[in-house]
Amino acid sequence: MKNKNLIKLVFTGLMAALVCVSTAVLVIPLPTGGFANLGDCFVIIAGYMLGPVYGALATGIGAGLSDLFLGYGIYAPATFVIKAIMAIVVFFITKAARKKSFALQITLAVVAAAAAEIVMIGGYFVFEVFLYGAAGALADVLGNAVQGVFGCVTSVIVYTVLDRTKLFNQADKLTGASY
Repeated sequence: MKNKNLIKLVFTGLMAALVCVSTAVLVIPLPTGGFANLGDCFVIIAGYMLGPVYGALATGIGAGLSDLFLGYGIYAPATFVIKAIMAIVVFFITKAARKKSFALQITLAVVAAAAAEIVMIGGYFVFEVFLYGAAGALADVLGNAVQGVFGCVTSVIVYTVLDRTKLFNQADKLTGASY
């Protein structure tokens, strides 16, 4: 039991670091303002691999830290909550597909990614209403939607590759994420 908990903590730390780096370093400026990054891709993968508790912690911590590193400290608490909820949503939507047909797994991975990105867009909209008012928050929806589409597409690609290499099965055995 101690080994399984240690493995969960190690995977959580690794995914938090991957989310942080992929959010803060792998940045693509958008013509709509803001930027796209690979952070949401790994938020979605972490939710699938680590389960609702460890996935939420990894994604919330990693994405929150990236906000701090990028100078958006005011967003860090909201980011922590939004990304954690995204990971939880992904886990529960894809949980039913574990060890089922590949077509069902991919279908639910797409649905989970889309649902998670809707959480992201809505979460930041609500947070930004308090910061900037409705008009200011509405101005960021397009950029967040572009980031959401980018997160959906990249996460499904990475999901497919990881599934084909059986990494998810190994991670499930190590972390017990399929509980």
